[in-house]
Amino acid sequence: MNAAEHLPALQVVLPLAAAPLAVLIRHRLTAFLLVLAAIWSAFAISVLLWLQVGDSGPISYAIGNWPPPWGIEYRVDALTALVLMLVSGVAAVVLPYSRASIEHEIASDLHYLFYAMFALCVAGLLGIAITGDAFNLFVFLEISSLSSYVLIALGRDRRALVASYQYLLMGTIGASFIVIGVGLLYLETGTLNMMGMAIRLQGLTGDRAVLAALAFLTVGISLKLALFPLHQWLPNAYAYAPSAVSAFLAATATKVSVYALLRFYFSIFGETAIFQRLPMADFMLLLALAGMFLASTVAIFQQDLKRLFAYSSVAQIGYIVLGISFDSVTGVTATLVHMVNHAVTKGAIFLLLGGVMLSLGGITLTRVQGMGRSMPLTSFGIVLCGLSLIGVPGTAGFVSKWYLILAALEHGQYWLVGAILSSSLLAVVYVWRFVEVAYFRAPLPGDEVRREAPLSMLIPAGLLVVATIWFGFDTSLTVGIASDAAQELVRSGR
Repeated sequence: MNAAEHLPALQVVLPLAAAPLAVLIRHRLTAFLLVLAAIWSAFAISVLLWLQVGDSGPISYAIGNWPPPWGIEYRVDALTALVLMLVSGVAAVVLPYSRASIEHEIASDLHYLFYAMFALCVAGLLGIAITGDAFNLFVFLEISSLSSYVLIALGRDRRALVASYQYLLMGTIGASFIVIGVGLLYLETGTLNMMGMAIRLQGLTGDRAVLAALAFLTVGISLKLALFPLHQWLPNAYAYAPSAVSAFLAATATKVSVYALLRFYFSIFGETAIFQRLPMADFMLLLALAGMFLASTVAIFQQDLKRLFAYSSVAQIGYIVLGISFDSVTGVTATLVHMVNHAVTKGAIFLLLGGVMLSLGGITLTRVQGMGRSMPLTSFGIVLCGLSLIGVPGTAGFVSKWYLILAALEHGQYWLVGAILSSSLLAVVYVWRFVEVAYFRAPLPGDEVRREAPLSMLIPAGLLVVATIWFGFDTSLTVGIASDAAQELVRSGR
């Protein structure tokens, strides 16, 4: 075998190996460089895997040369490649940013631990996407979750500990539901390989144990992806975590959980069993609409900007789940496109807010008044990303909502077009609250001399802001990959 054949294994092994090495080294700069090399290598590998899938189709890699179902299989198709590039790409941007950011937000003697947990979280998220084994997916989910708890708790604010503990409790419940669901599927099918499960479930979709497994998995994964009303852990986790952690988790963690939901629904249970024999479409539609409207309404009344955009994330997850409820290629395409576009948009916002925290010492609406004068680049970047959350043409968010509207029109659900547009108006309100205080109020005394965050923080945030605008005009990458992945998913589920 040549090295290229081992890329699926290296995708996970490199960041996974970097984590314990960073703990053993305990030197801040060395740990940073080690993890940085592993993350950038993982991003390069994800791009190479995407190119391979485009050239020769899905890749199957047997760990230890044990063929499935006896051994664990890593499998890469169009959807997997998209998620791998999203996770590793965001990590490659956030990690350089974190070097300056954590100097002010995490005790210096814990920096090595931050880098180790960051690498471990990336490895877990990449493993969820690439594994073809259901139990292995649960293992990687827990690796990413446990490291996330530590990353959140590293913040200097004591409320970060409470937020981490709350996330731990709810995450543990979600993980328990998931492992029960996987166990029931194993009892019914006799295999943990996802493709093997899918084949053996074809004649068992009405079995009570299978339906129970579906219920456990739906609730467990919904907790992980913060689907309303199972989102209670998210606002505090995003608000009190260090800025780099908030940005990374907002851009990747819930998106990978969406991937897991899609993989179980379409690739394992099958579209017919989920949407034609059960009322799952109506159930998901109801929860999606509740999240879109109620979470956006709560966001309007927040004074802390990180909490405001955290509730915005719950609303945006509603849009993502709305696409799944359409049970169509266009709907799933909208889900995947919004998954990527929201990742870059919200990642950019939280990175920019980290710069605000560093320069102004706070991110409440009262504290940031007049920052349009003292921090013009940061303010303009937040406004551009806010326009994407609204869905203004020329931004990535518009493309996502356009495909959601197309999916609604395909199904003749014209009232949903009005719902999508109405919920977007709520986003106008909470984005305008920032615009109003940043540009139409005078700075607080002494803030006139404040300056932008360091370039080491501005440049990574700027890259994601540029991506937010770029994906609004050039959809060949996002919509192209998402459309291919959606067609594969829907076809495999029938």
